[in-house]
Amino acid sequence: MMSWTYATMLALLSVLLALSLSPEADSAAVPSSKGSAKEPQGPMKKIFMKEADAATFFRKRSRRASKSQDEINAEQRQILAADERMREFHEEKRTRYENFAEEEDDEQNERSRESTEQWREFHYDGMHPPQEYNRQAI
Repeated sequence: MMSWTYATMLALLSVLLALSLSPEADSAAVPSSKGSAKEPQGPMKKIFMKEADAATFFRKRSRRASKSQDEINAEQRQILAADERMREFHEEKRTRYENFAEEEDDEQNERSRESTEQWREFHYDGMHPPQEYNRQAI
């Protein structure tokens, strides 16, 4: 029968072995040398830039610097595209409202016509022709 200390030591050693063999352990480790950082590779290369490049980028584009024609054209295209989307959205909204209003109007006219017919049926005495054909010519 194993003692609990022996079992604990065995478990700790197996965890240590698993951590030392995993690839995540290398990426999480702090490099021992204080030399220059490794060049990022893959998708990280697109995100990060060197410090000197970043400094020249911000120096080159100060707040009052004029934009290039390409930047102005790109911004104008974005503004026009946003305006077009907004116009289409409002046009669609207006069309939906007009359709809704037309359906409501049709339903109201139908209800009004039905109630008028019911009123005429209830009040018709059988002596005179229906109201529509009993109008006086002007």
